[in-house]
Order: sequence, then C-alpha cells, then structure tokens
Amino acid sequence: MPDASNSDKTIPTNLRLLLLLEEIAQIGEPMTPTAANEVLGLPKPTIHRLFHRLEEEGFLQRDIDGRSYHPGQRLRKMAVNVLSSARVRSMRLSVLNAVARDVGETCNVATPDRDGMMYLDRVETKWPLRIQMQIGSIVPFHCTASGKMYLSTLAPRMVQKFAESAKLERHTPKTLTDPAALLEEIKAIREQGYSIDDEEFMEGMVAIAVPVLDDIGRLMSTLSIHAPIQRGDKEALKEHLGRLQAASKDLSELVLR
Repeated sequence: MPDASNSDKTIPTNLRLLLLLEEIAQIGEPMTPTAANEVLGLPKPTIHRLFHRLEEEGFLQRDIDGRSYHPGQRLRKMAVNVLSSARVRSMRLSVLNAVARDVGETCNVATPDRDGMMYLDRVETKWPLRIQMQIGSIVPFHCTASGKMYLSTLAPRMVQKFAESAKLERHTPKTLTDPAALLEEIKAIREQGYSIDDEEFMEGMVAIAVPVLDDIGRLMSTLSIHAPIQRGDKEALKEHLGRLQAASKDLSELVLR
C-alpha cells in the first residue's frame, strides 16, 4: 500500500480510484479526503477530484457531517456481487448445507446494508414448519440476531448514535424499542460474541447469530440459524453455538484464501 511519502507519479492513474476504494473499505468508517491522502500521498486537488467523481457515480456517499464519505450503493452492491461469485457461493452453500443438516434448522448468511441486514444466502430446514425469507430480503438491525450482531461490532459512539436516531419499530411485544435497553443488549453481545433474537422480529421465531470475520477481525457478514419455538427456545439454539462458530471460520477462509 502506498504511503504519504509517495508522489503523484508513484501511483499509476488507472490504479488511483481502486486504491482509494480499497482504503475506504479497509478503514471501515466514514473517511475524509485528507485522511485518505495520508495513506495515498496524492496532490490535494487530485484526491478531492477522485472523491468527487466517485460520489457522482454512486460509489461513495457523503456522510452527515458533509466532510467525510462512506461506501455508496454501487460499491456495496459490487461487494455483495464479489461475495456471490459462482466459486465462492458454491463453496459457501456447502458450508451452510452442512450446518443446516447438523442442527436441523434453517441457516443464513447476511451482510450489512444501508437500511438493515440483507440475506446473502440461505439453506432451508427439511421440516415442513419453517419461516421463509427470500435471498435479498432486508431485515432490521435492532431486532434480529444478525442485525444486533452487526451493531455490536461498531464503535460504541456509532451504536449510540444509531440507538438515539433510528426508528426502533416494534415488530413483536419483545422488540427492544427503548434506546437504553438496546444499548445494554448490544454491550452484552459484544462481550459474549454471539447474538440472540428471542421472538423480537417475529412472534414464534428464535434465532442465534455469530460473526464472520475478515483477516483483521472485522465483521464481513453474519451466520445464523433460526427456528420456530415449537421445536425449541433460545437455550436450545445456544447448544449449536460451537457448530456455528466453527462454520463461521470456514466461511472466513473461503473469502480470504
């Protein structure tokens, strides 16, 4: 990776946009042109021009402070498409099939999107009684196992902002709609390393989720199983925690190898 000592001529023109996107993806939070340029070392007009062009084309989106930027819709979609490439997806489905077979319940992989968690892949249970969600469906952050797992990996200040500003819509009597209660739940999830949905999104459904991490320990996606309460409660799902954690490591290796 180039550093701040590099001159404008060090980085070929056709690589600048890619290296900038790589840096923004790697940092994992909104980034200003000045901060990006501490790594890339381009002339000030050049770095601002790159940010402006990427914003115009939808690869970056300006943050609420008006100075920093985060991945836009086109960049997020591109990331999902990369994760869904034929080779990676076929191997990922083999992992999900094994988990679904071992635990006997529906298994999902979800990735964070702008408005919630998006189902990237899914293997249904063989039981006739099941809850079906289509691939590509978006579910809320605040009341799903995958969504709360994702929130727990964010910086505490970002979770605080989310809890105070987001509309915490009530989906069931158990949905956490009080910001303070949600923050306490996220704190517990951060400490224990897994997340539970105890009928918070859908009445009669429980779920458990674990993170799928990249090579520096950041969440790429979540792995979860869910089941109707007729076949077990949240305590029953916890019995499968070890199996889920082992599978999440397999999924990480599929992307990083």
